[in-house]
Amino acid sequence: MSIGLLVLRVLFGGLFAAHGAQKLFGWFGGYGLEGTGGFFDSLGFRPGKVMAFVAGFSELAGGLGLVFGLLTPLAAAAVIGVMINAILAAKRKAGLLGGYEIDLLYAGAAATLAFTGAGTYSLDNAIGWTLSGWHYGVGAIALAVVVGALSLASRRSAPAIAAAPEAQAA
Repeated sequence: MSIGLLVLRVLFGGLFAAHGAQKLFGWFGGYGLEGTGGFFDSLGFRPGKVMAFVAGFSELAGGLGLVFGLLTPLAAAAVIGVMINAILAAKRKAGLLGGYEIDLLYAGAAATLAFTGAGTYSLDNAIGWTLSGWHYGVGAIALAVVVGALSLASRRSAPAIAAAPEAQAA
């Protein structure tokens, strides 16, 4: 079972960390903080650049935490919180299939790791921490829901787009 958890953690956590690096540094074809900040502004997150940093840092730190199996429930909570925001702020209107199904899978994989723990081949285990069980999973989900809800509650409507000059003349 621990080999399976290791494979899941490294693949899933590594890809999630790469998404964070896209947002923070523009690596792997990402837009960096400037471009991602503009997108976050368009979603109503203010200030967009700060919120892009928070999302990118959560993805990078949460992903690396999962890769190494360090503070696994907290790393999982970071991933779940970002996915709550992605689903509710950006993808909900598109529906499940073709919309937010991948985000839901990411949240589900993170929740699974929060419940099961990182396994034998992890820093949590090497340190002697047994961070698994229903209370860790529920705690990670609860933390993600609270932080995700606070983030979503801070959103404002996107500014109205000014009418084009030719439309104003008509």
